Amino acid sequence: MPNILVVDDSLVDLRVAGRLLERQAGWTVRYARNGREAVELCDDYLPELIVTDLQMPEMDGLELVKWVRSEMPLIPVILMTAAGSEQIAVAAIQAGASSYVPKRILADELTITAARVLAATQIQRGQRRLLNSLTEVRYSLENDLELISAAVSELRQLAADRWLFHERDMLRFATAVDEALLNAYYHGNLAIDSELRIQDSVRYYALAEQRRLLDPHVQQRIKLEMEITPDQVFIRVADEGAGFDPRALPDPTSPGYLERPCGRGVLLMKSFMDDVIFNASGNQVTLVKRRYVRTADAT
Repeated sequence: MPNILVVDDSLVDLRVAGRLLERQAGWTVRYARNGREAVELCDDYLPELIVTDLQMPEMDGLELVKWVRSEMPLIPVILMTAAGSEQIAVAAIQAGASSYVPKRILADELTITAARVLAATQIQRGQRRLLNSLTEVRYSLENDLELISAAVSELRQLAADRWLFHERDMLRFATAVDEALLNAYYHGNLAIDSELRIQDSVRYYALAEQRRLLDPHVQQRIKLEMEITPDQVFIRVADEGAGFDPRALPDPTSPGYLERPCGRGVLLMKSFMDDVIFNASGNQVTLVKRRYVRTADAT
């Protein structure tokens, strides 16, 4: 039973398109008079399909397509084109619209086109519902850099699929998680002093590769947990090493610190996340980041 949003500043065209779609059993239709109204409705109504005119005041069809592509990329958009809007239609299709129907043949083609587009996105809608139900992810990682990279990639993709953060923050989120995992790997489980990296970086990495295959390090794991709440995302990274005193951490913003080859992880985590919390023993860090809230002004 798909929800469809029809957008058009012409009341006549709005009703014509809406009535054609409402004739299909189980299809529910809502209406907006321009792209701005459509954006305001999207969060509450969450349509499975948007059918929109191109030439409208305040926010036209092209701007609406760009917003949907950026903020709700799994919602397909069908354009209703009229004579004189051909160039805008081409730009909108290039920007991410799924299909188009000329207004002069709406009666013949709109419901057929809508049905095809909805059928093509049915699996994606199921995946979206499943993803929206996911609130927690847990990994127990061996001391393996390949596994760490794979885990970071998975969490970044999950964050993107769930629209947890703005696109501009995705890389920063992934970088902060990566730094937390690398600290757990090198300094936690493998117990390698960061000063060695300053003195001899080649020896530093060689020692890590050697230790990860030996007892007790080969038995140790890195615990990675992602918890998703309505307002925030929590990333917890815990190692099985001896830990350290978090109070002894130097200020990563102090003069000269940026030039050091070590310690950048703490600076990046604190810069890219809203909060960074170490437990008392120093073998677990919790990264906190507020979820992105879409607004009608996001274009």
